[in-house]
Order: sequence, then structure tokens, then C-alpha cells
Amino acid sequence: MRRTMLYLPGNNPNMLVRGYLFGSDGLILDLEDAVAVAEKENARILVSHFLRQGEFGDCEVTVRINGLDTEYWKDDLAAIVPHKSLQGVRVPKVEDAGMVKILDEELSHVEEKNGIPVGRTKIFCLLETAQGVWNAYDVAKASPRVAAIIPGGEDLVADLKTSRSPEGTELEWARRMMVFAARAAGVDALDTVFPRVTDDEGLRREAAFIKQLGFDGKSVIHPNQIPIIHDVFNPTEKEIESALKIVAAAKEAAARGLGAVSVDGRMVDVPVVKRAEYVLLKAGITEVE
Repeated sequence: MRRTMLYLPGNNPNMLVRGYLFGSDGLILDLEDAVAVAEKENARILVSHFLRQGEFGDCEVTVRINGLDTEYWKDDLAAIVPHKSLQGVRVPKVEDAGMVKILDEELSHVEEKNGIPVGRTKIFCLLETAQGVWNAYDVAKASPRVAAIIPGGEDLVADLKTSRSPEGTELEWARRMMVFAARAAGVDALDTVFPRVTDDEGLRREAAFIKQLGFDGKSVIHPNQIPIIHDVFNPTEKEIESALKIVAAAKEAAARGLGAVSVDGRMVDVPVVKRAEYVLLKAGITEVE
């Protein structure tokens, strides 16, 4: 699951050491926005060290590299890809499929050079401009490596020539676009960060909204945000109970050669069963009697 992916500054050893203890589903070791230009090389060395020797528990480990429009990104890949603990790279300001293909080729080169199976390293695409959002589906389909697309926050709002509101009105269309593009391409849709780290109520509202839109999870900038987002994304007891009924009824109907069945007065067909199975998957339930 990718309910939460926590950003950790790549130049902060204290956070890199403790990051996995906060309980997020994934970690993003950040070499881009969190690191000043003068600290880029030191942060790269530090992140490489932690990828080689660090403890990450059950977290999915990714690194946000510097953008392909900078001089740093190839050095970033050379330093981080050889380590087995790395599962993916999060690349900023992706604008079209061509950028993904360039990154894919460089990843393949580094993997081959280091005896790593080609294709192992996933790509998480940050779409932080209007052009990137407009090309979301093409970006998501540009490489089998693409695992998720993520709308930008502050950068996207700046590109739209507006400001970020508490309600997130200016991002609503982009978020809807992300979900449609992700589902059409068969990748995850992960939401941008919630910037107001002390506004728990606002975070809960936004998390509930993006869950209803169809997002798989949300990027996180503070550990205190993790339990709130998990609480929103975790199935409720009522949802689990309903899903168990639906899946059990569907199995019984299939055994009797029936295509559809009624559960609590509602007709259950294949799409309803798939949704129920997804709820149980998120709840960690894999077997239904």
C-alpha cells in the first residue's frame, strides 16, 4: 500500500536514521527541494550511505532526485541506484513522455553497469506544471517502470498563476485528471502534500476528499500527519463487514453457476465484487470463507 509516503531531507541524518519508525508505508529521501545547492553533493553522499547501511523496516524506499533540467540528476542516479534497498526514484517536474524515456534509458545504463536487473528501479512522476498534468496519461504509459503519478502542489499552483487556498479549489481539476490518467494507465495515483502541518482537521478533510476521488494515498511532510491519513484510508468496520458479505456471496453464487447475487437488497455484480475485494486487501484480509 502507498497510503503515506514520508519526505525525509537528504541532508538530515537524524531524520534518515529515524524515518522508518514513524510508520509510513513509504519513505522519500529527498535530494531536491529539501537540499540547498551548496549541499547537493553532501546530501547525495549521505543518502547513498543510508541506502547502503540504513534501516528502513517494511517501508518502500524511494529517492526524489533532482530534475532532468539540472546538472545533478545523473550523479544522483549513479550514487543511489546500485543499492538494493532503493526501490524507486521520484522525479520532479515531469512534463511529457519523452522525459520519462530519457530517465528510463539512464536507469537501464546504471543498472547494467552495476549488475542490477534492468527495470528493477520504479519511477514515480511528479507532474508540477500545467503541461505535465495535461500529458498525465502519456507520462504514465511512457515506461513499464512508472509506478505512480503525483500532482504538484506549490509548483503547480505557481505555474497556474494563482495561490493555494485552504480548500484546494485550484488543484481539484488536476487531481481528478490524475486519477483518470492513473486508472487508464494502470498505475497508482498519489496526492501532493498537505502543507499546514498543525491543521489536523484540514488534513483529515483533504484526505477524505482525495480518497473519495480515487487516490491510493498521499505524500507527507510531517510524521504527525501519518496516523490521520491512515485512519482515513483504512477501511472501517462497516466497510469490511459489507465487503466480507459481498465476497462470500459472490463465491457462493459462482459455485452455483450464478452470475450475480443480491446482498442486503442490492444487486452484486463483478465491479461491486472487485471493489469489495480491494477493501479487504487494504484491510489485510486475503481469505474469505
